[in-house]
Parts: sequence; structure tokens; C-alpha cells
Amino acid sequence: MNITINLDVMMAKRKMRLKDLSLLVGVTEQNLSILKNGKAKAIRFSTLEKICEVLDCQPGDILVYEPKSEIDSYA
Repeated sequence: MNITINLDVMMAKRKMRLKDLSLLVGVTEQNLSILKNGKAKAIRFSTLEKICEVLDCQPGDILVYEPKSEIDSYA
């Protein structure tokens, strides 16, 4: 996937644990863990909005698009 999830980076910058974020966002720790580890297939805009509100960040701080290099496209 060309989308990198930097949720753990933002959580570290804010010194916030997954459990605390879960309580403040209203999403289970398991679902946040799936997102944090890049295993999620989708995220609701309302969830992303709440995460950004709690972490005081922009969606682009959490989700980063990285284009494939030409070498990767041949692999």
C-alpha cells in the first residue's frame, strides 16, 4: 500500500498511550491498533476527525501518501 500511517508518531509526540486515545476517541484499542499498524482497509472520516481533534493535528500528519518507485513496480 502506498499510504503510510503515522499514528504512532503523532501519539509519541503528544505522549499519549493507545488506551488513552481509545477512550478519548471512542474507538476500541484493537481497532486503533489495527490502524496504527497499517492493517486497516478503511477509516471513517468521523473517526479520523476525532483522532485529529484529540491529537491536535491534521489528517496529513497521520496519513501520508508515498508513490511507488519504478523499481518497486517491477517487483
